Amino acid sequence: MTAVELSIVMPVFKEGEAVVPVIRALERDVRTPHEILVVYDFDDDPTAPVIARIAAEFSTVRGHCNDLGRGVLNAMKAGIAASSAPYVLITMADGSDEPHIVDSMVALARSGADVVAASRHMPGGGQVGGPRVKRWMSRTAGPTLHRFARVPTHDPTNDFKIYSRRFFDSLTVESEAGFELALELTVKASVAGRRVAEVPTIWRDRTEGRSNFRLRKWLPHYLHWYRRAFVGRLRRDPPEASG
Repeated sequence: MTAVELSIVMPVFKEGEAVVPVIRALERDVRTPHEILVVYDFDDDPTAPVIARIAAEFSTVRGHCNDLGRGVLNAMKAGIAASSAPYVLITMADGSDEPHIVDSMVALARSGADVVAASRHMPGGGQVGGPRVKRWMSRTAGPTLHRFARVPTHDPTNDFKIYSRRFFDSLTVESEAGFELALELTVKASVAGRRVAEVPTIWRDRTEGRSNFRLRKWLPHYLHWYRRAFVGRLRRDPPEASG
């Protein structure tokens, strides 16, 4: 049996049948030996029987019940803890991410990158749809962190990223809310001098179901890591003394 090189962690919340085409697209496009962990918060989630059915078709797919407490952050953390491969990809169940770029992301991870970001804001990337405020925040935060805090990706807030296992083993996750995790890990990698790489992606807003993004509730957590990125840059590159 081919060793699993990539663990794909997909948090879900009442996605039901909508998750099926997303899994099929991953199975079609990802050639890297992989496993897909679909993480749900409770056994009565209507996605659970759908996962069991599709797992009978694809041996790479398995469901995992989040035992860390409800919410997308805990689902991602539970999936990472349950994964087994040297590289871990976080992807969403809404079909907004592009599975055909995953193998190119893995190639960068193999070459030594501890974080590989799918970037909407680098040349060749883009974003289609989505709430206006969320788009504005992403387009503002990513490029400014890249330019002024020297974070080595144009899109630190996108959750569609690959992380190396060695990087996970080197840190303690501090995130407390929502999709904060991607920004935390990218900022920590940047501050620590870890290699961060990126590939362009076109992000498309979901066409089925409802988004679970809660900007007002989670914004203070994002701002915390935004500040940490600038503090980290100042510590790496202290201003020259005047006079």
